[in-house]
Amino acid sequence: MSVELNEVAQGKYLEVHVSGKLDRETYQTLVPQTESQIERYGKIRVLFAMHDFHGWDTGGLWEDIKFDAKHFNDFERIAIVGDRKWERGMAVICKPFTTATVRFFDESHLEDARAWLSE
Repeated sequence: MSVELNEVAQGKYLEVHVSGKLDRETYQTLVPQTESQIERYGKIRVLFAMHDFHGWDTGGLWEDIKFDAKHFNDFERIAIVGDRKWERGMAVICKPFTTATVRFFDESHLEDARAWLSE
């Protein structure tokens, strides 16, 4: 599992790049940084880019569900970037778990996703 987090545009959005399978330990890194950014800037925008991504293990899925419930109203836009059909479906699946506007971008359109988040 690999995760990289980058605060972008003076805190306006967070880029999260993941590969492998998300597990409980990954959320120990992801959650504090994301929550810190929310505390500093209020609603934020997120780019969630998947490269050779294999989903969540049971512990990671549980941490994701808890995070989504806690931060239901804390995101303005979420850009999901990937290259697989099931990753495209994530944009539809996650809509009930957030008040954010959610869009999928093929990985070849990463710059379009960044531009959309910066609007």
